[in-house]
Amino acid sequence: MESIIFSNTIAEDLKSYLANHSFSKLGVITDTNTEKLCLPLIKDNLPGGFSQYSFPAGETHKNLETCTAIWQWMTDEAFDRKALIINLGGGVTGDMGGFCAATYKRGVRFVNIPTTLLSQVDASVGGKLGVDFNGFKNHIGVFAEPEAVMISEVFLKTLPKEELRSGYAEVIKHGLIRNANYFGCLKAEGWEKQNWREIIEKSVSIKKEVVQKDPKESGLRKILNFGHTIGHAFESYYLDSDRHLLHGEAIAIGMICESYLSVKKSGLSKSELEIINKMLMDVFGKFDFPVEDIPAIVALCSQDKKNEGKTLNFSLLTQIGKCEYNFNVTVEEIFDSFHYYRDL
Repeated sequence: MESIIFSNTIAEDLKSYLANHSFSKLGVITDTNTEKLCLPLIKDNLPGGFSQYSFPAGETHKNLETCTAIWQWMTDEAFDRKALIINLGGGVTGDMGGFCAATYKRGVRFVNIPTTLLSQVDASVGGKLGVDFNGFKNHIGVFAEPEAVMISEVFLKTLPKEELRSGYAEVIKHGLIRNANYFGCLKAEGWEKQNWREIIEKSVSIKKEVVQKDPKESGLRKILNFGHTIGHAFESYYLDSDRHLLHGEAIAIGMICESYLSVKKSGLSKSELEIINKMLMDVFGKFDFPVEDIPAIVALCSQDKKNEGKTLNFSLLTQIGKCEYNFNVTVEEIFDSFHYYRDL
């Protein structure tokens, strides 16, 4: 399991970390946003002679074409297997930079410095790496642990409100699947004015506890996908459109639909469904989508990685704070959940 370092002084702590670890060359991967907003916060504390690669920001660039450019940069810079890569950015940077590092010369070490709330509470922990492929999210990837994850809420100040809110969806999910008291303490009104350090540490502890019990997602770890089977389908369907959804916005839709399925399939009470709906609607509002889009979005659910053959497997709530996995859900039931959401 990777080392997770919570830092109030990220530049100094990174300098200390690098001083205590040997490497032949240092490379820093950013996107165009974190190059401008986040790299200046640590740059002066990096050793001289480090190499940097920046790719265009956004999920649409999380693909094998960008990986090819990163691998070419690493090759041109003559990185060997003792090199060290720092991935400075959100989930796209951590997923793709880690994937490139883990596959270059069969693997070089990497450190993740997540800069969004989403990546700090979710993508940075657990060793899942990968890229999107032909419209399917995270379709190509590997499991590989970073050497360390360095988390600092100082980077949250660089985020627009909608990006902070996107990460908050995963925070809400952690409470729903594993800790009812945590969920009960989360705010809907004034959600952006919370103690983020406490929230990040709690969410990381929840995810880390689940991942330690099931590193390769053979069982328990599947509960972390609550809201994601349907959420990823929405995210993928609208990815290249002018109605593009941020990850958390799509997962919020998925959590409402899958909470509805939980009432039908796994015993969640209708009163708790209403509590979940209110929380998510108050924070995210409602996403209006035309009924004619539904068949294509439902079809994308069939590509979810938890599925086995033709069977659609869902992780569903039995109550707020408890989630179980491997519930078989039919296409008709998914259609039903979409219409439920549209009618709210």
